[in-house]
Amino acid sequence: MKNFMRPILWAQFLWFVFLTGTPASAVELKYSSDDFSFDLTGYGTAGLLEPDFDTPEFIGDWRVRAAAAYKFDGINSIGAVYALDAAAVDENKFFREAFAYWQNNKIGRLEIGLTDSIARKLGVGLPDVGGLRVNDKPLFYKKITPDGPVISDTTLTTGRSAPRINIASIPIHGVQYGLSVSGLSHHYDYATDFGIKIRQPSGKIKTAYAFGASFMSRPDGYRTDAYTPRVTADWRTQISGGVNVQYNSWMFGITGRLIYDENPIGRASDGVAAGAGVSYDILNYSLSLTYIFSDTDIWHHDIAGYIDHTAIASFRYKYSENIDLWLSGGLTTQTPFWAAGLRISF
Repeated sequence: MKNFMRPILWAQFLWFVFLTGTPASAVELKYSSDDFSFDLTGYGTAGLLEPDFDTPEFIGDWRVRAAAAYKFDGINSIGAVYALDAAAVDENKFFREAFAYWQNNKIGRLEIGLTDSIARKLGVGLPDVGGLRVNDKPLFYKKITPDGPVISDTTLTTGRSAPRINIASIPIHGVQYGLSVSGLSHHYDYATDFGIKIRQPSGKIKTAYAFGASFMSRPDGYRTDAYTPRVTADWRTQISGGVNVQYNSWMFGITGRLIYDENPIGRASDGVAAGAGVSYDILNYSLSLTYIFSDTDIWHHDIAGYIDHTAIASFRYKYSENIDLWLSGGLTTQTPFWAAGLRISF
């Protein structure tokens, strides 16, 4: 039955790519005046993934983001952002972001609502040109269940499920920093985050360095990594760091995240995650190679942990301004796979 269905599923997918991959003009969903602006952006990804190079399974991903802003003068403005994506819906949430902000172009920005912490917003990710969402709750784990707990995200995060206040400075000589405080959650008492990013965006070699740290008091049934157990502990602390280097068409990246839980109950969900990657662009083509390491057994040896290695090679063809075709192959949790898909953005 599997061998019979395999060519049918791939044929249906390729026919879908052919139909939707025809030339189309870009649709700009935006409005702007002297005082008010509105932007609606997003993307949709449809594809197939074959675990163990066996029966293909459908995978889908999408995100929609609406942002509105009103300018009081040439310096101050207020605005609001609402976003929803597939990762949030998978967790039965009806937002990815929902916050209001005040911005002063000479000082910085204040955000209040449901959004990522400042340490994550100022973080850097791994180079990846595929459509498997490597830097944010990877899609391949939806079809390949890990044999143990995996910390797949190498950038610090304290979730988006509780009200938060973010304060971020404007970039000064390439340096930007910020602080965030979150509370009113039944999963922890409070959480604080700090982040800093140092950028050199000009010159032949462009660089970005990022560092983040956080402290959470009394996590209770708390989880941000979809593939680790919920943690209950006295407190949790995290640090993360990363660097991106761009040289002509080459992009190099290294990131790492360390998590420690004090007196955890149950199976380990803390540990370390680290990754490295490289990508190369030429004309409408892009290639990338990404590697992620996860170890949840470095602090509490009386609790069973798990080590995971993930390696992914990806290829992308930019068919038009809004349409990309991508192909990925990799190995994770001792399961080889390959995937292909279509991504449409607006």
